[in-house]
Amino acid sequence: MTDSAVFVPHFHWDREWYEPFQVFRHRLVAALDTVLETAETDPDFRFTVDGQMAAIEDYLEMRPENRDRVAALVAEGRLAVGPWLILLDEFLCSGETIVRNLRMGWAAAAELGGAMPIGYLPDMFGHIAQMPQILARAGIEHAALWRGVPGSVAGHAFDWRAPDGSQVRTEFLFDGYDNGLDVLLIPEQIGRALGDYAEMTAERWGGDPVLAMAGTDHNAPDPHLASWLRRASGEGQAITVATLDEYLRKHVRDEVSAVVTGELRSHVRGNILPGVLSVRLGLKQRMALAERTIDHAERMNALWSWRDDSPFLDLAWHKIIESTAHDSVVGSGTDETCDQVAARLAEAAQTARAVRDAALTGPAARVPSDGHLVANPLPFDRSALVEVDVVAPPEGSTLVATAPDGSTAPVQLVSQAPTVLSDERMDASRLERVLRRIHRRELFGRQIDHYELTPGALVFHLAEVPTSGPFDLLILRREVAAAAADHPGEWRVSTLEEARATALVPVRVPASGLASFRVGPSDRADGAVPSHAPATATDRTLSNGLVEVTVAADGTLDVTGSDGTVLYGVGRLVDGGDRGDSYNYAPPAHDLLVSEPTEVTVEPVENGPLRARLRVTRVYAWPAALSADRDVRGERTVPTLVETLVEVRAGEPFVRVSTSFLNQSADHRLRFHVPLPEPVTSSASAGQFAVTERGLTAEGGWGEFPLPTFPADAFVSAGAATVLLDHSSEYELVGDGSELAITLLRAIGSISVNIHPLRDEPAASEIPVPGAQDLGMRIENRFAVVPSASATGWRGAHAVALAEEFRGDVLVARGTAPAGAQLPPDTAGLRVDGKDVLVSAVRRVTDDEHGSGTEVRLTAMSDDASTTVRVTGPFTEAATVDLLGRTISSSRAEGQLELALGPWEIHSLVLR
Repeated sequence: MTDSAVFVPHFHWDREWYEPFQVFRHRLVAALDTVLETAETDPDFRFTVDGQMAAIEDYLEMRPENRDRVAALVAEGRLAVGPWLILLDEFLCSGETIVRNLRMGWAAAAELGGAMPIGYLPDMFGHIAQMPQILARAGIEHAALWRGVPGSVAGHAFDWRAPDGSQVRTEFLFDGYDNGLDVLLIPEQIGRALGDYAEMTAERWGGDPVLAMAGTDHNAPDPHLASWLRRASGEGQAITVATLDEYLRKHVRDEVSAVVTGELRSHVRGNILPGVLSVRLGLKQRMALAERTIDHAERMNALWSWRDDSPFLDLAWHKIIESTAHDSVVGSGTDETCDQVAARLAEAAQTARAVRDAALTGPAARVPSDGHLVANPLPFDRSALVEVDVVAPPEGSTLVATAPDGSTAPVQLVSQAPTVLSDERMDASRLERVLRRIHRRELFGRQIDHYELTPGALVFHLAEVPTSGPFDLLILRREVAAAAADHPGEWRVSTLEEARATALVPVRVPASGLASFRVGPSDRADGAVPSHAPATATDRTLSNGLVEVTVAADGTLDVTGSDGTVLYGVGRLVDGGDRGDSYNYAPPAHDLLVSEPTEVTVEPVENGPLRARLRVTRVYAWPAALSADRDVRGERTVPTLVETLVEVRAGEPFVRVSTSFLNQSADHRLRFHVPLPEPVTSSASAGQFAVTERGLTAEGGWGEFPLPTFPADAFVSAGAATVLLDHSSEYELVGDGSELAITLLRAIGSISVNIHPLRDEPAASEIPVPGAQDLGMRIENRFAVVPSASATGWRGAHAVALAEEFRGDVLVARGTAPAGAQLPPDTAGLRVDGKDVLVSAVRRVTDDEHGSGTEVRLTAMSDDASTTVRVTGPFTEAATVDLLGRTISSSRAEGQLELALGPWEIHSLVLR
């Protein structure tokens, strides 16, 4: 008899959400205790552990004695674990983080007997375009998911195709991941209920058996489930209990008729809850910082360190991946949950920073202490500006930076530090207490160069790099004690520092390489001739020969590109009410949009020649909150001062913009508008190994209004405007495609609201989250605007490379070799040449068979039929590997390798 239904017992486990992690873990341990007992008692029972190894790891940390029991059930095929480490939000982390999530989950599952080879994605709020390629390049042929599938899919399965052409057969959980529960409501009526459900959904299944997902959030199935189903099967229904993997391998046809290409963000069959893109800004920023820091740490450790810090990097990655959970980084949890996510991401960044800085200590030891080391994390040559602390020049002279080859470049002073750090009067009896401030030679963060001790006066002279010879604290203590005894009464104690200044220095750094420089005084006022036109500022304008900015009367910016493209009114701020929740934005019934400032001031901050800045200050009267019924913005307003720092740098074809304000308003959304020269019908945004094009609308039809707000990670482009981003952001084309709006803040007060004007049903319980209002918090955003009217849009604007430069600052460390020594020559590392090629990873890898090597991940970020990539560096062998690190092929490569990548291809190498 052909099966009429296959039941898959499972649970969906949000690691943290409306309760913090440890509270949910307590429930998890009890639930998995029940699962193990049920499986060992009933040989027909199967269980699928939600596709994520975090649940197993969290359980075994509390129940280590059960590891063998878990492994035995995995070996028997009755407990399906993995392949992910955690079920993530795909749009709020990098593509590289998604790869590491899969890789760490797969490895953890392998230790217990093997991973379920299904890309199980049951509750994510939409799916990225490149997920089919990620799965396929890990050898995974099937996916299973719910949200985001377009209305064109009429059956229960479709072929999901990535931009490169990779595809996976995808099971569509069209009634969610708990569709079997309604059938199980009355155990004695399972046969009848199953028949009703099969009849209602017959068009979906074709000739395949019904897939009944028997599980829900945070609960183990009833221990009697298998016996209930045996009884129902004996009453005429052909029912099988299986894991999800068994269902897909044994019970369904491989051939499907529907094909869907690209991202899945349709609202037609399930809510995708797009408001999570913009709520709790701080979590998105912390995620970006942690990912950027660990990326740089891996590159520095692989290229410049003798020490393998993989244990620290693995720890940092684990914490980042834990935080990508779809109820974690999205910010839809309670305040205490979100505080823990923020702390976890901070700890990940701190761990990675330690590895990064340690990796640079070796190269810094070859640079004299009056010089600086510069490390380039990007695999192409670049010019960069670095900000360093230096000795101020004598009056009448200037500073220049000297490179190892003796060439010089002008330096821009941006600030000067005070030289008197303290000036105190005290009785002689207290002098010993002053000496307690000294730690060996350090005082106030500097080094004691020398001191002067005269009757009634003690003067310390500090320097960053002492030049006066040895210093002995014990001798100083003896001398001061004697002087205090000889001269009782009032003493004057002064601490003086050599005149210091903060300087901007232009540096040319090789691909993935190292450079160094020394800053010192010069009799010449100009130094070497700069390679770019200088950056300049007037009262209301900035220019660098490539881009020009004029501040309009309302504080917005008119930005002109090198091709003559002009963007007028950039930076118009529009603030409106938001009566929604963490999942969905909703305007109040009678909204009040505030876009005009009550006051505007413009102040020049820096006048080049390397960097020019203006500070634009606008004051707005924003309503303090919504009315009691939440349908109107309140009458009381608070004056809110918004500072916008506008910056151009010599040689950069974009304008850097930073906004900052103290948030004093609740229940509102603030957006940064970029008006376009002409209306457009589409936009494109970069993230997760792809650039995805979208129209002005989104497909609707289910329980939420399909707002066309979309995610962007590295950049977003529309018409003549490309905006480079610092972190994952939300954007929308508004005004019938005439303006690009980027969300700076969305402040709300509930995880979910029961009655939502743009959503039919609650997304969770109505739990207050006052922390999500960000009241009293300084809200800061930074991005860059590239004006370009190129017919090829973001490609003509060189957005892929510019976004990497904007985010990937060079790293700077002071030298530690003796002052005055010769600067070491510049050193190149790994170089990658290729148009629109993204390098998402350069890291140290080791395996027992091949030894150590450097893994490099490349992506062709274009639809060109073929992209030529040349990789150059210190290697003699190159192996192509899959996304799990398994070797596909290898060849000799004497320091150079040339590849031809297909459109949107992700390609992984290990170089040795």
